[in-house]
Amino acid sequence: MYRYVKEVKKKRIQIPRVIPFLFMALGFFVLLWTVWPILAFTTFTEQLLAQTVSPVSDRNEGAQTSALASMHYQDPTIVENDSVYANANTWFPMKPQKKGMTTVNTYTVSIPKLKIENAMVTVAGDDLNTSLIHYGGTPLPGQYGNAVIFGHSTLPQFYNPKNYKTIFSLLPSMQKGDEIFIHNDGVDYRYVVYDLLVVEPTDLSPLEQRFDDSYITVVTCVPPGTYWKRLNVKAKLEKT
Repeated sequence: MYRYVKEVKKKRIQIPRVIPFLFMALGFFVLLWTVWPILAFTTFTEQLLAQTVSPVSDRNEGAQTSALASMHYQDPTIVENDSVYANANTWFPMKPQKKGMTTVNTYTVSIPKLKIENAMVTVAGDDLNTSLIHYGGTPLPGQYGNAVIFGHSTLPQFYNPKNYKTIFSLLPSMQKGDEIFIHNDGVDYRYVVYDLLVVEPTDLSPLEQRFDDSYITVVTCVPPGTYWKRLNVKAKLEKT
């Protein structure tokens, strides 16, 4: 009887050898699923973007501004609290937003390629969890100069064009010639992308101005799911 019970217990605790391998495979898949977008961006996308040349920005001036900022600004990649990046005022601390009165307080942005429809943009807003932010002090869309709009991104797997915490997750997939539509103060504007740039988070060049036409710069963090660098998608107003 004792021998029979002992054999039964042995049978109960035996685990098929394939089970540990299945768990290992699952863990590897989850790791790859999480890390692959970052590796893909770093390996492929960023190299392509680095080869583009902007026809409207002064890179030397941008480099000098970046160098100045880096002397005073702690690298945000070491900040672990995600709530820090929900506050728009922390993105360019060397050049704070201007909170003065404007003709409008909000407008909407649509990007067909990313399936973004009428996303709310708050002028000189603070909370990136509730809307995109138009950086206060930059011209409004339709005006001469460079309107700067920025928003959150995360891993592409969690992309939701209606969620402001993930809304720019697919922004790195934009290409020259893609369209960005803005509805501001009752007027519709069509902008066409002409350049994509990856810069350091201390680089203030996205705020640079040129007043020969109307431009927008759309900014988010890259690689996807990190705060390491900034992607600037530049577009120019197409007049009809």
